[in-house]
Amino acid sequence: MAGGGAMSDERIFMLCNAAVVPGWLLLAARPHWKYTQRVCAVIIPVILAVAYLTLFVVNFKGLHGGFLSLAAIAYMFQQPETLLAAWIHFLAFDLFVGSWEVRDAQRVKVPHLAVIPCLLLTFLLGPAGLLAYFIVRSVMRHGVEAL
Repeated sequence: MAGGGAMSDERIFMLCNAAVVPGWLLLAARPHWKYTQRVCAVIIPVILAVAYLTLFVVNFKGLHGGFLSLAAIAYMFQQPETLLAAWIHFLAFDLFVGSWEVRDAQRVKVPHLAVIPCLLLTFLLGPAGLLAYFIVRSVMRHGVEAL
């Protein structure tokens, strides 16, 4: 971690990546297990949120750039600790969205096998997976004419 912390940014990156894998596997393989939603929608995202917030607090004074222009954002993301925080943000939110997809699919009776490709897309491409889920959900509930 920049700022004299005990753990390197690369190590934090590896640990956070490893932390989400069990969640994604649970969502795909054990969606009805009583602890899947707790692990995927609460426990792992909270752990990642703490890592994210810790990175932000430790590096706050060293952050440069801003959010008011694309150039300012590009400048900000040149810093590895900012890029790492953003990556952790993606990991947490994508897993949370994936857990919502599974929960919603169960609620509206979308077959889980139809959700699995959406989960893979959400894991890899975030919003594209969510869009895929909305399409699958609509087709499963209302037929192709719903598109």
